[in-house]
Amino acid sequence: MLAFALTIFTGAFLLFQVQPLIGKYILPWFGGSPGVWTTCMLFFQVLLLGGYAYAHFVSRRLRPRTQAIVHLVLVGAALATLPITPAETWKTHPSGDPTWHILALLAASLGLPYLVLATTGPLMQEWFRRTAPGVSPYRLYSLSNVGSLLALISYPFYFETRFTRQAQAQFWSWGLVVYALACAFCAWRLWRLPAATESAGENAAVAAVMRPTFYQRLLWLCLPACASILLLAVTNKMCQDVAVIPFLWVLPLALYLLSFIISFDSPRWYSRFYYTIALAVTMVAVCQALIEGTDMAIVAQVVIYSSVLFVGCMVCHGELYRLKPDPSHLTSFYLMIAAGGAVGGLFVALVAPSLFTNFYEMHLSLALTVLLLLAITLTDRHALSPARWRTLFVVLALAAAYGANRGLGWVVIWLRDQDTAISQPVWRLWNWAHLQGVPWLGWALLAVLAAGFVAWRRRSAQALDWHRPACGLLAVGLVALVVALGFQIRDALRGSLYSARNFYGVLSVFQYEQDRPESHYYLLQHGRITHGIQFAAPDRAGMITSYFGSSSGLGLAMQHFPRKQGRRIGLLGLGVGTIAAYGREGDYMRIYEINPQVTDIAAKPFTYLALSKAKTEIVMGDGRLSMEAEPPQQFDILIMDAFSSDAVPVHLLTKEAFEIYLKHLKPDGAILVNISNRYLDLRPVVENAAQLFGLQTHHIDSGDGGYDEENGGGWWLYAATWMILSKNKEFMNLEVLRQAASPPVAKPNDIPLWTDDYTSMYRILH
Repeated sequence: MLAFALTIFTGAFLLFQVQPLIGKYILPWFGGSPGVWTTCMLFFQVLLLGGYAYAHFVSRRLRPRTQAIVHLVLVGAALATLPITPAETWKTHPSGDPTWHILALLAASLGLPYLVLATTGPLMQEWFRRTAPGVSPYRLYSLSNVGSLLALISYPFYFETRFTRQAQAQFWSWGLVVYALACAFCAWRLWRLPAATESAGENAAVAAVMRPTFYQRLLWLCLPACASILLLAVTNKMCQDVAVIPFLWVLPLALYLLSFIISFDSPRWYSRFYYTIALAVTMVAVCQALIEGTDMAIVAQVVIYSSVLFVGCMVCHGELYRLKPDPSHLTSFYLMIAAGGAVGGLFVALVAPSLFTNFYEMHLSLALTVLLLLAITLTDRHALSPARWRTLFVVLALAAAYGANRGLGWVVIWLRDQDTAISQPVWRLWNWAHLQGVPWLGWALLAVLAAGFVAWRRRSAQALDWHRPACGLLAVGLVALVVALGFQIRDALRGSLYSARNFYGVLSVFQYEQDRPESHYYLLQHGRITHGIQFAAPDRAGMITSYFGSSSGLGLAMQHFPRKQGRRIGLLGLGVGTIAAYGREGDYMRIYEINPQVTDIAAKPFTYLALSKAKTEIVMGDGRLSMEAEPPQQFDILIMDAFSSDAVPVHLLTKEAFEIYLKHLKPDGAILVNISNRYLDLRPVVENAAQLFGLQTHHIDSGDGGYDEENGGGWWLYAATWMILSKNKEFMNLEVLRQAASPPVAKPNDIPLWTDDYTSMYRILH
């Protein structure tokens, strides 16, 4: 067993070690969007399905010795394609959806080695079953996931921080050589089997085993598909509001694999009773997190989303293990698991962006998890003892009471917003009830009644079948979850004028105060983060708003830069075009924007570009890659204001990125970097780069409602943090900048210079 265990462990380790590695390689080439990782995951899941299909075909159609020959030839071909590092020619410059370009890149660079590694789990377990009859191979699947989990955990904490990407790729190639040798030894073990084991006797034994039903096979597909959608939805959610970094890819995937390890190691680790309770608790928590959005602390968000992912995957994979077939159907079982994962990946990466205008697959996966649990529970009344069914009923009743209390509040708020005859009386009654503590009293009373009901039934002579009431409450919980998620979607869309989704995320345009012409304004959100506002009235449309007011770091630099006219200005990230309002007669502004939907929105309904006095030109594509391919632009001012929701694309803050910026900057020019972020302190990152290139820095914070020279203070001015970098001593020593700048702070010694080969978020978390 040791040889097969070593081969499976090595293959799984390499399979998942290469995922964050290749993702980090290509992330800067495609705008640093969460869609890069989603597309990579789709590729990995489809190749995994291909590997499992190959294992199923050769184990069913070929004799053992033929299997050994065919597989060793395939392994040799994979070794011949090394190294796996993608060629620079795959870099893309045009804007638009690069999904198919990424898939082609991955197939050309990594396709055959990844396919070979993907065959390892089911094929080696099948070979082990043949060489060790009567010994269950399912624990080897758990070992496979241990290797995968170890690869994921070790990458951000060890390999990423100690080795360059090139060194990591070389280590991985040598690992594939070790894997090939172990695989050859297992093939030799299979070759030594007596020819009799290939006879019809074994086929007859397989035929005698009861074939899985259609319902079982359907669940083999649906359960892993649901877990896959939940994995990708949670990953997208965390990445779009924090940062697109390997750690936030690895954490959800590690929890996903951990659920596989626990479920497939032994049936004693998964209890439907306890995980149903845990699922009810986490569903309530995730609804609260979705409603609060980015107002909730980052740690709380990560904990809640990670918890619901782990519990949901444990339910899916725990029930999947309960449905496992006889080992003679092992490869078809794993093939359906891989197909389910691929279906989930295809849905999130290709179907959901064209079907939904927001990341609603998160909501869908939550409801689907509960629906699958309900369907299985309805058909399996013997899974729990009568006492467990009774206890589960009580717990679900309490959860339903709590949910009803919170849901009633949402209904009352909805009624208030309808402005009907009963709206105000109901709202006043609700406020009075809250002051008197009535809702909590009602919640407690319902709990007491439920407990009393249980006690009475225990004393009665007639036994009660608790299976149906518990399933009924689970169904009620599903309805309540759908209603709560529906209210959250409704609230998120309130005031929405336009919403669209593509590879780079979700863009929504809202309009408010339509009944008050002087206050009527438009607002753009990327994800849950505001990316700009503009008043609709012609006399106020040119006002500078949001993060760019005259008292912000950008505003001060733009107003007091020595050259007042004829400036050449570069801008990474268009937004709604607010910065164009700083343009003067004779200025030239070159704007780099990767998302075509942003340019459409900046043209209508927003009008900053049309109103700007400067000559503006938009270059479509990733700003860094576009500038890398251009001759020096001789910018007086270069502004870095590119964000993906609340996350600054990491590849725009590395040493190599600043080298490109300086190539396009005049010797006495200035670089302005927007480092506003709810969760990350990017100041030391920028200061490290400035120190390397001999640039002076100013760190300038401006608060909400900051003062604007033309229009005074107002709610339309948002808190912002800007860094000003320049070698121009005359400019940097201006009194207005020195007074606005934050005092110097001691730079942490544990935050090294960021490069394309090294970035780490852990030390800069707020």
